[in-house]
Amino acid sequence: MFCSNCGEKVELDQKFCTVCGADLSKQRGKADFNEVEMSEDSATVEQTARNFPEQVKGTFLHATEKINTMVGEQGKVEVNLRDVFSDVFKKHEKEEGEALFISGTKATTPVESDIPSTWPKPWLFSRVFLILASTYILLYICTFMFENSNALPGLNIIGSFAVPFSLLIFFWEMNAPRNISIYEITKMLFVGGAASLVMTLILFTFFPVYDLDFAGAIIVGIVEEVGKLAVIVYFIHKLRAKFILNGLLIGAAIGAGFAAFESAGYAFNYGSHFGEVAMLNLIFTRAWMSVGAHVVWSAIAGAAFVYAKGEKSVAADQFLDAKFLKLFAVPVILHAVWDMPLYFLHDFYLLFIVLIVIAWVFIFTLLSAGLKQIVRVSVGE
Repeated sequence: MFCSNCGEKVELDQKFCTVCGADLSKQRGKADFNEVEMSEDSATVEQTARNFPEQVKGTFLHATEKINTMVGEQGKVEVNLRDVFSDVFKKHEKEEGEALFISGTKATTPVESDIPSTWPKPWLFSRVFLILASTYILLYICTFMFENSNALPGLNIIGSFAVPFSLLIFFWEMNAPRNISIYEITKMLFVGGAASLVMTLILFTFFPVYDLDFAGAIIVGIVEEVGKLAVIVYFIHKLRAKFILNGLLIGAAIGAGFAAFESAGYAFNYGSHFGEVAMLNLIFTRAWMSVGAHVVWSAIAGAAFVYAKGEKSVAADQFLDAKFLKLFAVPVILHAVWDMPLYFLHDFYLLFIVLIVIAWVFIFTLLSAGLKQIVRVSVGE
C-alpha cells in the first residue's frame, strides 16, 4: 500500500509512515470504510439491474390500465408477447396460408357467436415479409452486381412496401371476426392509400407548411392524420365495421398505403439528388421506422372512430364525440412529435424508438379491448 499523505510505499504492518510520520492505521480504517461503501454501491447497482425488467413491466401495465379507461375497459392488459408470436417460428403447411387468404368472404366469415375471443397467434405476416425481403435482395443483385438500372424502380417499390404491407397482414391476422377479405384489404391499401395522399394534399393547400419547425410539425400531424381519417371513415362506412378490431385493420390498410407511397416518393427524390446509395439508406431507415409510424397511427385512428360509432351508422356528430377525440389525439400527437426538430433526441434514434414503443402500447391495449368486445357480442350483451 501507499501512504495517502505523501505517496511513499509502506508495508502492510507499518503503523507510521517513515517519510512523513502519518498514522497509517487511520488510513487503513478509511480505506476499509471506502471498500464497504463500494461494496454497498455495487450491491445497489446489481439490485437495480435485477429490478429493471420488473420496473419496465410495471410501467407498461400501468400505461395499459390508463389507456383501457379511454376505451371503456378496466384493469391492466397483460400480454404474453412470446405466446402471441409463438407461431412465427413454427412450421406451417401451404394449406394453412391458403385457408387464411380465403377468409373474410360471405362463405367463410364466422357467425358472431363463433368468433374466437382468445389472442390470435399471427404468423403469415412474417412469411410475407420474408418473400418481400427476398425479392428486394434479388433486385439489389440485379441493380448493383449486374449494374442493371432497370431493376432500380422495382427495388424502390418493394423496399417501400415490404414493412408496411407485412404489418398490414399482421393486423389482418389479428382481426378475429374474419369479416374483411384480402380483396378488400388490397383495395384499401392501394386505392385508399392513394386517396389519403390526395386528401392530405388538398388540406395542405388550405394549411400550408413552409418550415418543419415545432408549429409546422403540429400542422403536419393534424393535416395528415385528418386526411387519412377521411378515407378510413369512408371504408368503415362502406364495410359497416362495428368491431374495434375492424377499425384497427381498416386504419392499418390506409396507413400502409400512405406510408409505402410516401416512402417511394421520398426515396425517388432523394436518389435523384444524392445517388443510389443514399436512396437505399433512406429506404432502409424508413422501412424499420414504419413499424411505429403511419400504419399504427392510422390503426389507432380507425379503432377510435369505430369505438365511438359503435353499431350505429356513420354520422357527423361522432367526429365530436369525446371518446373519439381523446383517442384520435394520440396519433396526431405522436405524428407531430415525430416530425419536431428535437435533434438532441435523434442520437441512436432514441426519439423514434420511444414513440414506436408508445404507439404499440396503445395498439396492444386496443387489441385487448377489441377481444373483450367480441366476448360481449358473443354472449349477447
